[in-house]
Amino acid sequence: MRFALSARYAVRGLGRHVRRTLLSALGVGIGCAIGLITLAWIRGEEEMIIRAAAECGAGHLRVVPAGWQARRDRSLRLQNWEQTLAHARSLPGVAVATPRTRVQGLLGLGTRVAAAEVVGVDPASEPAALRFVRRIAQGRYLRPGERGTAVVGKKLLTRLDGALDDEVLVTAMDASGQMQSALLRIVGVVETGSDNIDGGLVQVPRADAVQLSGAQGAGEVTILLSDYRQADRIALALSEVVAPPEGILHWHEVAPELLAGYQMDQGFARVTVGLVIVLVLLGVMSAQLASVLERRKEFAVLSALGVSAAQMAAIVLAESLSVGAIGAALGLLIGLPVVYHFATSGIRLAEMMGEGDMALSGVLLDPVMYADLGPWILPHALLLSLTATVFAALYPALYATRTDPADALRVAQ
Repeated sequence: MRFALSARYAVRGLGRHVRRTLLSALGVGIGCAIGLITLAWIRGEEEMIIRAAAECGAGHLRVVPAGWQARRDRSLRLQNWEQTLAHARSLPGVAVATPRTRVQGLLGLGTRVAAAEVVGVDPASEPAALRFVRRIAQGRYLRPGERGTAVVGKKLLTRLDGALDDEVLVTAMDASGQMQSALLRIVGVVETGSDNIDGGLVQVPRADAVQLSGAQGAGEVTILLSDYRQADRIALALSEVVAPPEGILHWHEVAPELLAGYQMDQGFARVTVGLVIVLVLLGVMSAQLASVLERRKEFAVLSALGVSAAQMAAIVLAESLSVGAIGAALGLLIGLPVVYHFATSGIRLAEMMGEGDMALSGVLLDPVMYADLGPWILPHALLLSLTATVFAALYPALYATRTDPADALRVAQ
């Protein structure tokens, strides 16, 4: 039997019970729509979390000294960091590359003290790499070439009972174990809305951090990309100048706790979609099986005329593929408006979380999360619907191939 004949039988079978066919297709469409909406949500969440992690200090990629990943030691320094920085900035796809030097310090103002991580930065490139300092609530940001200045979080400044233009004494232990200190004037105050972040943010010109730490060089080179999906390619290009045992880390290696939360959300969403698709699959299987049972005599006649089991199975599968194609169209019709709404208006996480802190593990999440809407949605719709209907048709197709002509054609039947 040729394919055209199988298709003709399939269309005839679907046309016998138009209502059942449309209900089966609608069930597939609803399941497909739920799957598309969830996938759009997952892809949007992925993009938001990766962007937030990168712009809150982790970067898409980070070049770190040997042993940093195991120890997280601020005193470690990169070898040939200037060459690494220049090479990173020359690579296509790199939006910004910036060096940082970190040191644990004690800030004193009057009779008050507070411990904080002091981060030495390049004022020219840091605002493009760190979202916290793009908007200064009071004063200004650091200027290239200046020394003796600092930008601090509002919560930390409140704890010190200080104000803009006050001078704060920063004390730290250098690499040789000696105490070093510097008097820095507060030129800018950052207010992110997160007490956790604002309570520990201190940025100074990198030269001042080098003086406090007593170790030359940069402790890291943080890199943000134009497209985070190019991270592997950029990392491979960076490896040309980053000599082992120094390493190139992805954002999830710098902030593994954020990845764990994201993977948990992904797993829950996929389980939900899986359950919905299984329920839809069972419904379609029931409808297909009922159709096969009603046509036992027809299949018996076909078998008696020499139609092979594979050809009869092809008829049932063709019917299922037709239902799947209609279901994909319905799924797009139902799901696209919802995905478009979430992709343009978004979901306001700030309202869902109330007045709580929008920071998670030192990462400030966006107040609005947008779903991802792109060309990927069409092949995914077809894949979801056709896969579900083909799996649903396997048992009915197997049942059709095992029809006994003599038993099916008995008068009693």
